[in-house]
Amino acid sequence: MKYLQNVYGGLVLLLGCIAALPAMAAEWSNTEAQLQYGRLDNPFTQTRTSTTILTLQHASGWKYGDNFFFVDFINDGERDGFNDTDVYAEWYPNFSLGKITGCDLSFGPVKDLGIIAGFNYSSDANVEKFLPGFRVAWNLPEGAFLNTDITGYKDIGYGDSAPKEGSSYMIDFNGAFPFSIGEQDFSIEGHIEYIHNRTSEFGDVKSWVFAQPQFRWDMGKTLFNSPKQLFVGIEYQYWRNKLGVDVTESTVQALLVWRF
Repeated sequence: MKYLQNVYGGLVLLLGCIAALPAMAAEWSNTEAQLQYGRLDNPFTQTRTSTTILTLQHASGWKYGDNFFFVDFINDGERDGFNDTDVYAEWYPNFSLGKITGCDLSFGPVKDLGIIAGFNYSSDANVEKFLPGFRVAWNLPEGAFLNTDITGYKDIGYGDSAPKEGSSYMIDFNGAFPFSIGEQDFSIEGHIEYIHNRTSEFGDVKSWVFAQPQFRWDMGKTLFNSPKQLFVGIEYQYWRNKLGVDVTESTVQALLVWRF
């Protein structure tokens, strides 16, 4: 029952994000369902458990900026109070200063500047974070992108299962780099974030580095003559001081992606 409630809550959150998008037609849009399977660490029990994650992810551009959000449905099959049947989501609306002002703000390697407001949410622990800040979009060849987001990291939730934390900041690099080898199409995409140490009700929370690069092969193009729809690959997850405790995670997950 709790899992169904979490799934329902995640779907409501996903629909809420979609409803919050501007009513104007999107300049571009990309929506995916991702299925990941691998062994992830529980930093509190020092155990590693096979975990399935279903991710619904959306990115789009509009007149004044762009949006990115995802919802993870997580189940590790264990009843240990961690990743049992959790729903985790992040939403990052970005307002392009170049689009808003109508001015070309590019200079050197910089393509654009933006104001970003991030929201992170975990259903199981009732964790909510607010991440206001700014974005630097870098000038890359067509089809590739790279952003640097520098934001605050403020706890705005009540944390039924997680302690209340003090404020901190985040630096995040996120991007995608498609390439081809012969007739085969690939991409490397994902993000790497640094969140500075902060305090909680129970003591110090360590700074962490969290990276999730994906390596994808466009299987749909090769096998079904349907490019940019079906991908397979791996996601490598590296998390130094996972969730702020002295545990370093390094693991590879199988990845299947269906792009709508």
